[in-house]
Amino acid sequence: MAVFTPLSDGQVAAFLEKFDVGSFVSLQGVAGGTENSTFFVTTDRRELVLTLFEQGEHEELPFFVELLDYLDEHRLPVPGTIHDREGISLHSLADKPALLFPRLPGKHPRAPNLAQCQILGNTLGHLHVVSQRFPGQRPNPRDLHWLRAIHHKVLAYISPDDQTLMKNEVDDFEGAFSQHGELPQGALHGDLFRDNTLFEGDQLGGIIDFYNGCTGDLLFDLAIVINDWATNEDGTLNAERYETILSAYQARRPLTANERELWPTMLRMTALRYWLSRLLVVYVDPPAHDLTPHDPERFRTILKARIAFGALPLPEVS
Repeated sequence: MAVFTPLSDGQVAAFLEKFDVGSFVSLQGVAGGTENSTFFVTTDRRELVLTLFEQGEHEELPFFVELLDYLDEHRLPVPGTIHDREGISLHSLADKPALLFPRLPGKHPRAPNLAQCQILGNTLGHLHVVSQRFPGQRPNPRDLHWLRAIHHKVLAYISPDDQTLMKNEVDDFEGAFSQHGELPQGALHGDLFRDNTLFEGDQLGGIIDFYNGCTGDLLFDLAIVINDWATNEDGTLNAERYETILSAYQARRPLTANERELWPTMLRMTALRYWLSRLLVVYVDPPAHDLTPHDPERFRTILKARIAFGALPLPEVS
């Protein structure tokens, strides 16, 4: 979240008149984030979040709106979009696509405890059960096909050993996945790091920022979560968080035999996905705005730990 397109109180007050959300009281730009302009808006009735979309594929925004509304209708803790009096949620403001959301309670957990891990695992399992029936389609833009097509763009910027590591990993992933049929599919969050959740104490206030949302392997989503939520500073897996998240998740959606077999590979593949995407931002395609990119080294460390130590055993489903 950040502000790249400033808005005046008058602009926002006029925008809110389309909606049944009360009268404008105040506007606050939200610092941080990478892609969109975000504001907290207060009316005489409620707290809201206003997002302007600065870049990306705007024609894909209806997919995100439909996914959020679908999950909200199924009582998942996500910010379903606010529709205007005509039933429309996607608008234009300051010549940018704009969406209005309820402001969810809580803050990002820096060091999640086991209670927070349990509710996150349970909620993601619930989300994946529900998302298998979501009718929308947006192919995963960061899957194995992307890794194969894009990884060569960063090879000139990394060491010979890392070049070999990256190329060998992509080859290994292709070999592993080619031996199995299609994994369970559904709609994914696609970027469910700790800073895309909000907690009040041990209560999950919401899951936010679905703009990497897509459809694809549910296991991909789960691996992203484990690599962020259950990883120590040295890249190794934290056994307690790992066990807690995966047990809670599987109470909702047990993994299939194919998923269990491919689990160590998926952990490595999603680690490489973030190592590569961060390298691309640093060396090949810097952000449009003056922002500090995420450090690629974090996911190189995680990848090397997954190669060295593999995955911890998956909890058995009772």
